[in-house]
Amino acid sequence: EVRLVESVGGLVQAGGSLRLSCATSGFTFDDWAVGWFRQAPGKEREAVGCIASRDSGSYYADIAKGRFFISKNNAQKTVYLQMFSLKPEDTAVYYCAQGSCFSNSRPADFLSWGQGTQVTVSS
Repeated sequence: EVRLVESVGGLVQAGGSLRLSCATSGFTFDDWAVGWFRQAPGKEREAVGCIASRDSGSYYADIAKGRFFISKNNAQKTVYLQMFSLKPEDTAVYYCAQGSCFSNSRPADFLSWGQGTQVTVSS
């Protein structure tokens, strides 16, 4: 069974930082990309970025470039989303997902999803 489990998010002040983790199991970690997405109330789910399989690179949506960074630990089959300079508009439920990573990856490119974790940025 494929499983992706995000770490607990939290409440952060604007300008602060937060790191989320995504623990994976049930699939060959090296063969799949893992992406991060987010969904704010009343809005569609949007891509944050993704890290490709076999250390072949990562891609970021414009909302994340220069502030968010994705990395992974192959031995622990865990992917991280490090977020800096957080803004109130970054408030959303953040999801990790297993799938295919491209420069314009969309939710439809991902097969299995975590349950999501709430990140709230206060002004």
